[in-house]
Amino acid sequence: MDAFLLILMSLALAGLIVFFVFAFVKGKDHRRGNFLKAGGCLYAFFVLAIILGSEDGALLTFLVILIGTALAGMVTFFILAFVKGKGYRLRNFLISGGCFFASLAFALIVGTMSEAGRGTEEAKANAPVEEQDAEAKVKQKEAEEREDRDQVEKEQEEREAKEKAQKEQEAKEAEELAKKEAEEKAKKEEEERKAKEEAERKAKKNSVTVSQEQAAAMAQQYLNFTAFSKSGLIDQLKFEGFSAEDATYGVENISVDWQEQAVIKAEEYLDFMAFSRQGLIDQLIFEGFSQEHAAYAASQVGL
Repeated sequence: MDAFLLILMSLALAGLIVFFVFAFVKGKDHRRGNFLKAGGCLYAFFVLAIILGSEDGALLTFLVILIGTALAGMVTFFILAFVKGKGYRLRNFLISGGCFFASLAFALIVGTMSEAGRGTEEAKANAPVEEQDAEAKVKQKEAEEREDRDQVEKEQEEREAKEKAQKEQEAKEAEELAKKEAEEKAKKEEEERKAKEEAERKAKKNSVTVSQEQAAAMAQQYLNFTAFSKSGLIDQLKFEGFSAEDATYGVENISVDWQEQAVIKAEEYLDFMAFSRQGLIDQLIFEGFSQEHAAYAASQVGL
């Protein structure tokens, strides 16, 4: 693409020179048209230079082109001063000199712009270095600050982890101590309870009278051959001559299931007499069994 644009620029420059020469060679009738064509070529050359060059170098490129054009015009009019005769010599020398001064003016402008461009480039070249140094310092400072923050955070995390571990250890030790104390307390209470029961048993054994022992023995004998309710058995022992206290002691100190006694009594009644369910329950209640035991016994015998 750049080579193609260079070719177009060369053609435009050649057209500029050709039509500019034609403006003076082909007579006054064609002069304006040739000047216009030369100006069109110059404009085309300028556009191509802008497209080809960078934004900063486009004007400089155009000025170099103008210098070349002015030099070409100077040479052309210098030659025409000797070719076209004495009548045109002075004018052609003047035009040639004008082109020379124009080329000098353009050369000065280009030189100034080149110096400015170099200064700008040097400033740009130095600026990145300074910017890089400043950026490197900023990054170094940020890295140091980040490292300091990381160190502080790490120390904070280690301290928190240590405190947490210490608290967990203390809580564990406190839990184990509380568990141990609770076990020791429960063991002590159990030992005290057993000691108390043993003392009560011994005291009770020592305090039991012969009459109470006989009452308990007779209560067990009655239960061996027939069923009784608790109150019925106490009444039976009282009928046998035991006091109410001895009879109660004797019944309460034997191993007996009163609900099972209700079932046995219900079976005994049904062995020699027919009953309805409610009649059997009422009879068992009359014998001293509770409502619950009487109902249970009736259900167990099938009523």
